[in-house]
Amino acid sequence: MSAWAVTPEAEELVLPGSGTRSLAHVLPGVVAALGADLPGAADARRALALPAVERACVVLVDGLGHLNLAERGGHAPFLRSLLPGSEPLVTTFPSTTATALGTFGTGASPGATGMLGYTVRVPGTGALGNLVSWTDLPDAHAWQTEPTVLEQAVAAGLPVTSIGPARFAGSGLTNAVLRGPAYVAAESLDARVDATVRALRAPGLAYLYWGEVDKAGHHHGWGSWQWGEALGELDAALARLSRSLPRGTLLVITADHGMVDVDPGRRRDLAGDPVLGAGVALTAGEPRALHLHLDPDADAAAVTERWRAELGEDAVVATRDDAVAGGWFGPVSDHVRPVVGDVVVAMTGAATVVDSRTQTPASIALVGVHGSLTAREMLVPLLVHA
Repeated sequence: MSAWAVTPEAEELVLPGSGTRSLAHVLPGVVAALGADLPGAADARRALALPAVERACVVLVDGLGHLNLAERGGHAPFLRSLLPGSEPLVTTFPSTTATALGTFGTGASPGATGMLGYTVRVPGTGALGNLVSWTDLPDAHAWQTEPTVLEQAVAAGLPVTSIGPARFAGSGLTNAVLRGPAYVAAESLDARVDATVRALRAPGLAYLYWGEVDKAGHHHGWGSWQWGEALGELDAALARLSRSLPRGTLLVITADHGMVDVDPGRRRDLAGDPVLGAGVALTAGEPRALHLHLDPDADAAAVTERWRAELGEDAVVATRDDAVAGGWFGPVSDHVRPVVGDVVVAMTGAATVVDSRTQTPASIALVGVHGSLTAREMLVPLLVHA
C-alpha cells in the first residue's frame, strides 16, 4: 500500500463528460491557437482559454495524475509553480493509455475510436488484442477509423513534429491515434527536449511523449521514492524546455491518466474464483476496468448482480446497455458496441480483479495501476506556460 493517504476527493467517482474540459480538448484547442481551422477546434480552444500563438509544444506525461502531482509536487518545483490557478481535465474511461491516447489524438470518444482498454476482444475473431503492443488486432487504420487531429492539422498546412522513442515510430498505436506528423526519434528525455527545441525554431506544433513516470509507478507505486525521482527528472527537463523554447511559445503539459497503489489483499483472481468466473468466457480491459465477455448462455443481468453482491463497495458493475447509456464511453458507434463487454466493471478503493488465464504474473503483481473511475485515476493536469 502507498504511504500516501487516500483522501475522500481521490475516491470520488468521475464520469467522462463531467464538466466542460476534457483531455479531448487539448490537441484541437492547441491547433486552433495556432490558427488551424478544424471542426470543433475553436470551441476546444475557448474551453481551455488558450492564447493565439505561432509555436506550441504539447507534452503528454504518461501516468501523471493531477492529484498524484498535487500531493507529491515537492519533487517538481517547475510543475508545481504552474498548478495554482490551473484546473484539471477529465480523461477517458477506461483511464488507461491506449484509450486516453485515442481520445487525445482524435478528439473523439472511446466509443467512436474503439480504443476501449489495454486489451480488447476483437469482434469476428474473438481474439484478445493488445492495443499497446498492437498484437492480435486488425490493421490500425481499420480498427480506429476516426481522423486524427494531427493528420488534419498537417493537411491544413500546419507544420507538426512528433517526438518520442524510435520504437513508437510507425507502431500500431501511433498509426491508430497519432498518425500524420513527421516523427523524430529521441530516446532520453534530454534528447527529446533538444529535438523539440530544434523543431520549434520555425513556427508550428511539436508533440512530446514521456513514459518513465508511469513505468516507475507501475513497478514501485506512485507513493515510492522511485516515482518521486522519476517526477523530479521530468520536472528538471521540462523546466529546461520552458527556458529553451523561443519566446512566446505555448507550452501545454498534460497526461493520459492518474494512478492508484493497490492492495494485494484486495485482489481477486477470476480464473480460480467460482463465483466471479461463472459464465465469463473472456476478460478484456485491465484489473481496474474489466470488460466481461460472457458465455452464450450466460445472462448479463444475472452476472452483473452476482458481481455486485460479491464485490460490494470494491466495484461499480454495469451491463453493457447501462454502461453505454450512462455515458461511460461517450457516444458509441455501432461497430464499436461489440467491443464493449457484456458486463463492465470499474474497481474502487485499492481493489483489483485479475485473470491469470490471460495476464502474466508480472502484470498481476504491479503495485501502481489505473483504469477506473476514481478521481485519482480520472483527473489529469492541464498546465500552461507561455
